Amino acid sequence: MHIVLVHIHVRPDAIDPFLQASLDNARHSLQEPGVARFDVLQSVEDPARITLVEVYRHPDDVARHKETEHYQRWTGAVGDLLAEPRTRSVYRNIFPDDPSWAPGA
Repeated sequence: MHIVLVHIHVRPDAIDPFLQASLDNARHSLQEPGVARFDVLQSVEDPARITLVEVYRHPDDVARHKETEHYQRWTGAVGDLLAEPRTRSVYRNIFPDDPSWAPGA
């Protein structure tokens, strides 16, 4: 698995529209064959802090995801809602093994 954590700081006045756009993107992303998981997390301490947990079956699936209509729609919708540029970090899965939590991997 290829895991991308996207760290986002949203303007406080833009949290609801950001979440709406992100939920649309997440729901459509889960329909992609290369996406094993797509979570939208909101900080309890600071609701303007959002983390996306994107789990891809293969590193090449990230590029395919970025070509989709829903990803393009999301980037167009959220650009002006951010308090600062989003950052990302990439991980590999250690435990549990990939087939244990992502059927079809």
